[in-house]
Amino acid sequence: MSRTSGRGRSGPSRFRLNSDGRRHPLENVLSVGTVLCGLVAFVAGLFPAAHSVASFLGVLGFFGGLYSQYVSATTPERALNIVGIVASFVGVAFGIRNGGFLP
Repeated sequence: MSRTSGRGRSGPSRFRLNSDGRRHPLENVLSVGTVLCGLVAFVAGLFPAAHSVASFLGVLGFFGGLYSQYVSATTPERALNIVGIVASFVGVAFGIRNGGFLP
């Protein structure tokens, strides 16, 4: 009499981007890149001297995130895309408020 079923391990679940069991390397890279651009743009937007970095990375993360959202295959990828798009938008807004795109 076995207490475990063949469906998986018991314990804490891990966050996986490939929740459908198939590999999506391009979509995963785009999702993680969107989040990284968004976080860097957001943090850089908090410092007035880094307004150019915040502006450029914010625009890159925003439009890259929109494309990533368009080609995403799983729900976790879409969740990361939304976080990255919002962070990028806020970062570019801070960057423009602090001085815009040019140094």
